Amino acid sequence: MSTWLQELELIGEHVKLVPLSSEHRNALVEASSDGELSTLWFTQVPSEQTIDTYLEVAFKDKSNGTALPFVVLDKDTNQLLGCTRFCNAVTKNKRVEIGYTWYRKSVQRTIVNTECKYLLLSHAFENLKAIAVEFRTHWHNHASRNAIARLGAKQDGVLRNFSVEPDGAYRDTVVFSIINNEWPSVKKSLAFKLNQTE
Repeated sequence: MSTWLQELELIGEHVKLVPLSSEHRNALVEASSDGELSTLWFTQVPSEQTIDTYLEVAFKDKSNGTALPFVVLDKDTNQLLGCTRFCNAVTKNKRVEIGYTWYRKSVQRTIVNTECKYLLLSHAFENLKAIAVEFRTHWHNHASRNAIARLGAKQDGVLRNFSVEPDGAYRDTVVFSIINNEWPSVKKSLAFKLNQTE
């Protein structure tokens, strides 16, 4: 098993990312109901019906060393705001993806996502010494594609018919990345955005 991804907490000014646990089950379902996120066909946000499988997959990937799942909490109130994780880690190549990210509707397009990505990217490039961090999203998830581009990630391409969805439909996946020599500039941009919203 890989020891590259070590369990930890990441703490910012407004949010904290803590390791996902089974104790977060009910709070995750409650958070996803804010905006009925699980009904969006192009995302995989858990509902009461799918939460147990969602957790099982997250814990399995964590145990085999390819993922590190977090819940996103409001730093002051401890309200659960959403979920994110390092995933599809390839230790040998020092590459990792940030994915499975979703937030309750009431905090979307706020400082929450910017600070979460700042924390995750800082850890990936400065502590894990990653050479590239990927982001992947559904072709039809335009909000996610725009949010990833706003971070400073560049689009690598589109993986057509990348996967088969539960209903049999084919998914085209858009791949973005930030590479290590781009991180100083991306970090400066994210820090500026965070300061603008203080």
